[in-house]
Amino acid sequence: MAKILNWNIVRAKIKEKRLLIFTPYDLVKLFKVSPVSANFFVFRNTRKGLFIRLKKSQKGSLYCLADNLPNQFLIANRIYEPSYISFDTALSFHGIIPETIYTITSATTKATREFKINNMYFTYCKIKKSVYTGYRPIKYLNEIVLIAEPEKALADYFYFIELKKRQLNYERLNLKNIRKNKLISFAKLFNRPRMLNLINQIYADFRKPARIY
Repeated sequence: MAKILNWNIVRAKIKEKRLLIFTPYDLVKLFKVSPVSANFFVFRNTRKGLFIRLKKSQKGSLYCLADNLPNQFLIANRIYEPSYISFDTALSFHGIIPETIYTITSATTKATREFKINNMYFTYCKIKKSVYTGYRPIKYLNEIVLIAEPEKALADYFYFIELKKRQLNYERLNLKNIRKNKLISFAKLFNRPRMLNLINQIYADFRKPARIY
């Protein structure tokens, strides 16, 4: 007879194991049940609103507990791999731009994609494998996530400006804590000379006295 999963036991075990994001196969391993039983259990409880499906995939859809949502950076890292938080999101996180960002933007070596989860947009911008670097793990809201270093987030951003896929308001950049040599080192990886011209122009503007109105 097929083993039947109990909601209270499953919920408690998921929390005990800190499985903030999981697949039905994780339940197969945890409870020694068949894939059919695990998939039906997840499907039924997703319809009840007890699970939230973060991503649909033939290789294994990703879910979380509705009452134990992962932080947005962790979701961004997991729903499209490989990826790391960068661009506007990382710039805001590091205090380089003052704006609060409502779309979580990441760099990836895969195709550009966008997902919407619980009214939050997760955007992924494709970069070359040769420049997929300059990120590190940090502890954010008690979880380890991958995010670009300040200089790499800025280099990624300048790359898309140089491609004319973004526009930049120079006055909103805070470059005080940016190591210019490191920024230039990252920019050189993209092998686009106009990025270096852009950096020099931005620093020239940054050194100008503040305007008085």
